[in-house]
Amino acid sequence: MSNESNYDRRQFITTTAKAGIASGFLINSFSSFAKNGNRIYHRSPDPVTYKQQPLPYTYNALEPYIGAATMELHHTKHAAAYAKNLAEAVIAEGVNIEKTSLEDLLANISSYSTKMRNNAGGHYNHELFWKLMSAPTKAQVPTGNLLNAINKNFGSFDAFKAQFSEAAKNRFGSGWAWLIYTHEKKLLVASTSNQDNPLMNIAEVKGFPLLGLDVWEHAYYLKYHNLRADYINAWWNILNWQYVDSRWDSIA
Repeated sequence: MSNESNYDRRQFITTTAKAGIASGFLINSFSSFAKNGNRIYHRSPDPVTYKQQPLPYTYNALEPYIGAATMELHHTKHAAAYAKNLAEAVIAEGVNIEKTSLEDLLANISSYSTKMRNNAGGHYNHELFWKLMSAPTKAQVPTGNLLNAINKNFGSFDAFKAQFSEAAKNRFGSGWAWLIYTHEKKLLVASTSNQDNPLMNIAEVKGFPLLGLDVWEHAYYLKYHNLRADYINAWWNILNWQYVDSRWDSIA
């Protein structure tokens, strides 16, 4: 790893320590969203905290589908910047992170600044994204209850893949594609712009994100250049369905 990357990590740790969030404690084991005044809680198997975590694999673990250079740049530059800026926003806006989970903050994001919205979303999205990928294997498919739910809601697994891929491909500019579980207890494919996500109360379609795909150019440009569709097709080979299954089992 380059000296520049090491410097950035030291700077990030220093900043988050000053913000009082450098300890790796879990904020809250629940994510939540509201409908008609009723709060619906979904237990997340490993809730996202306010602190950037190390990648759960090496930078080259996702090759040949995502290269080591892309992963290092994505994690140590782009994602680290979201975490750093979130720490600054938390201090500036007086958020008590011991009493406010990141999920609850996102559920009330309209009460906060644009800086908070962009960086809380960016941090949450990336921390989830890393866990949604794993070294490629031959058997990356959903199983059990999740597969049954996908078949019920989309007709077939292949139909779901096609709809999700289209949402990712057709997201104008930068953003994300999502598989979400809605208030109506349905699975839906959705997409959001920039670093928004379906937990936010400003989201066009709200729900609990089971999986999400980053379609910002920095996620794929070094290998795929402007060919976003090729990146999306390749990504299915490294999607960690075991982790997605665990998210589904925690809420279903």
